[in-house]
Amino acid sequence: MPKGKSEVRELSLLLEISRILDRSLDLRDVLHPVLKAMADNLGIIRGAVTLLNRESGEMNIEIAYGFTEKQKRRGRYKKGEGVVGQVVETGAPLVVPRISQEPRFLDRTGARKKRDQQEITFICVPIMMENEVIGALSVDQPFREGHNPDEDLRLLRIVASMIARAVRLRQSAQEKERRLREENLRLQEELKNRFRPSNIIGNSHRMQEVYRQILQVCKGDTTVLLRGETGVGKELVAHAIHYNSRRAAGPFIKVNCSALPETVIESELFGHEKGAFTGAISTRRGRFELAGGGTLFLDEIGDLPPGMQIKILRVLQEKEFERVGGTQTLKADVRIIAATNRDLEQLIQDGRFREDLYYRLNVFPIHIPPLRERRSDILLLADHFVEKYNRIQNRKVKRISTPAIDMIMAYHWPGNVRELENCIERAMLMSRDDVIHGHHLPPTLQTGEASGTGVHGSLRETLDRVEREMIVEALKETRGNMNQAAKILGITERIMGLRVKKYRIDFRRFRTGAPAVLHPTPGEKPFTHRW
Repeated sequence: MPKGKSEVRELSLLLEISRILDRSLDLRDVLHPVLKAMADNLGIIRGAVTLLNRESGEMNIEIAYGFTEKQKRRGRYKKGEGVVGQVVETGAPLVVPRISQEPRFLDRTGARKKRDQQEITFICVPIMMENEVIGALSVDQPFREGHNPDEDLRLLRIVASMIARAVRLRQSAQEKERRLREENLRLQEELKNRFRPSNIIGNSHRMQEVYRQILQVCKGDTTVLLRGETGVGKELVAHAIHYNSRRAAGPFIKVNCSALPETVIESELFGHEKGAFTGAISTRRGRFELAGGGTLFLDEIGDLPPGMQIKILRVLQEKEFERVGGTQTLKADVRIIAATNRDLEQLIQDGRFREDLYYRLNVFPIHIPPLRERRSDILLLADHFVEKYNRIQNRKVKRISTPAIDMIMAYHWPGNVRELENCIERAMLMSRDDVIHGHHLPPTLQTGEASGTGVHGSLRETLDRVEREMIVEALKETRGNMNQAAKILGITERIMGLRVKKYRIDFRRFRTGAPAVLHPTPGEKPFTHRW
């Protein structure tokens, strides 16, 4: 081929390969089209990209053209093994004019069978990145007498350098993506830890939502309404909002609206002037004044008396109030956080809570989930309380036994976090071997298996026992009157008679003054009692 045409062909091929390599970041998507382009332009029969595994030191054919999948899987080499292994080991290209005359050519793939009459020229060049061999590019060409393979070798070295550059760019992009991903995860974890209040324990999805809401609301002075069952930690959330806000340096004053008598709650909240009522011997500042520049936490707001609801509404609307017995209007520079475990919507329907106050309080509601809805946090909390009471009680409890953990996880915790804390405190007081066992937990947590009080007997036996007890109780209540006892149980007098006979109950013994002897069912001891 004339030199001019050869150069045009090379430039055309290199331009096409460059475009192919730019298509995708995944080398597996582009290397096969590269080999296909080389086959179309150079007339190669087969081509392969073999990559080195740095950890194992083995080489595998990663991308192949002209090989079957089975042949491709056979293409495994070690450094120095065969022609490909020698190229990877030395970093120097090799040309085998006739593979039939080269003993180092192993043909591991089995693609060049001896029965094939066509002689093959094998060219292999290293793929290098920063003076390190990472693999090899090899091609099979039909042997042509008098053909100088040096031109093809030079072109293959250029293509190998282009592949190496593509590998480097992709590794750089992947490394950058990995660093960005790690940085993103680090920042997310940092933000999560930064805005996860240190006084609240829990990593569950439901608590993550609470943390997110705390982060959102702590930036301003918006009124917050905390909803949740008793013992879920509403006061802890109120603390978290205050100490992560711009008012953190100000006071945090809390008022339990259900604990203060209606006669003194106004004075407690707004203060009073000297002589305002009997016993007011001096002027007293109320909680709104004491919380100036900070946060006022109104706990159990659902129990606020109706008269006080109007006055609280005025403070929320006008940001001002007067002391009891005073005429001077004072400004209320406070943030209000209210909390309740009551159903405010139902209280509004019942006329016991003002609807306008509800809307003033419900600006930013946060629902704290009960412990039974965040079960993944239970053991975290239990471990936290063990550490806490180890410090308080000067104990060295090291762990919670597996049966105790099973009992803790099976319980429904109606008292929520507060109940869990009380259980752990009690168990630590009872522990004598630095381990919390199942029998250290309260009876409410005990299971039939742990306490040895599981259900015994068949279902039929249990039902008979319950039915007999109900009949006896009805006869006791009616002083042995079978007809009245049947009415209490909702059965006919005939069925009552049959059941009394079945269970051998002497109904006459229940009459006033008579000693009642109950004939037991088989296996049960008789007892006598005077009714």
